[in-house]
Amino acid sequence: MPLQSSSRPRLTIGCRAKSEGENWIVIFPEGVLRLQKTARAVLERCDGERTFEEIIKELQALYSASDPVKIRKDAEMFLERLRERRVVDF
Repeated sequence: MPLQSSSRPRLTIGCRAKSEGENWIVIFPEGVLRLQKTARAVLERCDGERTFEEIIKELQALYSASDPVKIRKDAEMFLERLRERRVVDF
């Protein structure tokens, strides 16, 4: 099922994230991802509790100088790519 406003993204079983300064490292069965500041801001909110809509509102508040439509689109594309790699589920 595609990502929806009511989806509750979370790391999949077998994946874990750890902080490395401002960056995060996500370890998953097929490899390792190093996430920069913006990607970290998205993924650290994917706790399985927040809906995608709640995550977007938090990101839009955090990056208030950015276009809110672009924030939504970029976050959606990022999470869909992570889902394809079996790093997140929703």
